[in-house]
Amino acid sequence: MNPNLFTDNTPFDGIVCIGQTSWEGNFQKAVVQLMTELSARHRVVFVDYQYTLKDLAKGLTGRTDIPVRPMLGLAPSLNRKLFDNGTEAYIWHPPVMLPINWLSARSHDRVVRWNVNRLTAGLRTVMKQLGISRPLVINAFNPVFGLPMLRQLNEWATIYYCFDEITMSRWMSRHGGRYEPLYLQGVDAVVTTSETLRQSKSLLQPRTFCVKNGVNFELFNKARSFTDQTVPDRPVVGYLGTADDRINLPLVEHCVRTMPDLDFMFVGEVNEPTIRVQLAPYPNVKFVPPHQPAELPPLLARMSAAMIPFVCNEHTYTIYPLKINEYLAAGLPVVSTPFSLLDDFAGIVELADTPDAFVAALRRALADTSRQRLDQRIALARANSWSHRSEEFEAVIRQLQPA
Repeated sequence: MNPNLFTDNTPFDGIVCIGQTSWEGNFQKAVVQLMTELSARHRVVFVDYQYTLKDLAKGLTGRTDIPVRPMLGLAPSLNRKLFDNGTEAYIWHPPVMLPINWLSARSHDRVVRWNVNRLTAGLRTVMKQLGISRPLVINAFNPVFGLPMLRQLNEWATIYYCFDEITMSRWMSRHGGRYEPLYLQGVDAVVTTSETLRQSKSLLQPRTFCVKNGVNFELFNKARSFTDQTVPDRPVVGYLGTADDRINLPLVEHCVRTMPDLDFMFVGEVNEPTIRVQLAPYPNVKFVPPHQPAELPPLLARMSAAMIPFVCNEHTYTIYPLKINEYLAAGLPVVSTPFSLLDDFAGIVELADTPDAFVAALRRALADTSRQRLDQRIALARANSWSHRSEEFEAVIRQLQPA
């Protein structure tokens, strides 16, 4: 097992991380990257996505790919994940939960305790198996389970890891918007991924810190090794990640229509149907399905520049996007709308707030090919690696003095 960082007085003997995401997937996840880095110095138990009976039914009928066998007790629910650097983390598949998000507030609040009791009972067994008796709990954007779980695991402290504005999420806001204010006041600290979120959450929890999203630098920098092998016939402007209602579609369509000499490549899921409907007819637009993270560098190597064409609203204002450092690690010039506080990237990422300005900025980005500028982009991404972010996170932990 991995040694604990705090060897002198050992205030906690492991990390239990619970959120609302699975460990595996077709895109980089902040909490997974953070836990991977922290596992080098701590025993980490990551609670995988809490699938419901509805999810199980879909899995049994082949409509979705989920870990059915561990859910049914036909395979081990606790698995050790070994990393290339020799470290490890434990991934635990919890028991099947009841679907509750659709319920009214009163019914939801009764049933959620049943779910949480099943979860904590299983976690106590896992902790005993791994010799963890006084964990640090990191709750990754799941206040609905987090609130009734407080002080149920003999935890040393609880940190709420907040990487989005919960009231802006259609699915999460239904009950999460009710639970989060109480949860903020009950935890020992909050860590947000953007300065705007820190300002917002600190109104209810003064011990709120900002540790921004990072980048798996070694992975995305591999794109540089493919650039000589991948020479596109035409310049390619790329977008990496989910294309959803954050996309400023009129702006993007203007770019596509007025720049027919460029190809625009969207890599990832398209969750807003209008995007495909309006852009697919253009011959210079290509949609590429999601890829496993290890498969992304060759795709990035085909791009000449990258974009973050987000709308500017209350939701996007709280975002510090993962993709911005992923682009830079690949050496790509980046053009973005000024959707949030992006002061960290001044002089490196160009901001444009109108369709015509965005077109002009993309033209400048495509010409921004000097070695000096390339090195500046890569150096900034390296400074924002998840390794450095994990050190910032641990600095927050050192400041905790739980009751």
